[in-house]
Amino acid sequence: MSADMLPALLVFLFPLAYSPGPGNTFFAAIGAARGPRAAVPALVGYHVATFLVTLLIGLGLGATLLEHPVLPTVLSAAGSVYVLWLAFGFLKTARDNTDPGTHPTSDGKPGIGFRAGAVVLLLNPKAYSIIAVMFGQALYPPENDGALPILLVTLVFTANNLVAFLVWTFGGRTLTALFRSPRSRRLIDRLFAGTLVGVAIWMALPLLD
Repeated sequence: MSADMLPALLVFLFPLAYSPGPGNTFFAAIGAARGPRAAVPALVGYHVATFLVTLLIGLGLGATLLEHPVLPTVLSAAGSVYVLWLAFGFLKTARDNTDPGTHPTSDGKPGIGFRAGAVVLLLNPKAYSIIAVMFGQALYPPENDGALPILLVTLVFTANNLVAFLVWTFGGRTLTALFRSPRSRRLIDRLFAGTLVGVAIWMALPLLD
């Protein structure tokens, strides 16, 4: 990889990672409703999945998924339904929770963990397309497509996303810190449930193509 490729890659990734989007909204919602510590399992799950998917696509093993006419549609449908289910969880929290310091689920355990974070990435076909475009930009000319450049791009992409999502997670928590009353917290839960519904719609857009 050429010496100027890393800065160019970061410039390419910055608006994708830090501007409002499905992943950012997902983690801002967790941070707002349950706090940054509760978001850690989902963050780990999302970025383990990000690293593996990115590496596989970089090595060319994701071509079948990207080119298959049915799989992206199935992923879009499943991902949209799954995020809607998560949004329902936030609405349930807003309805049931009366303590502004806690946001438990019905069984007392965090409702959004490692598996949920991984599934949000794995069921988002648009993420696969973004990764493929990134490799097309970062590994040009073709002599840059060796294993080491692919691994470096994968690490940079994953780390950049992680930093961006941490910013949004703490941003969501900051919002709730400004509104401490139980009523305000319930309103915030409803707000982020609504944003997750928006994420579900965004993930379902390929179904309309």
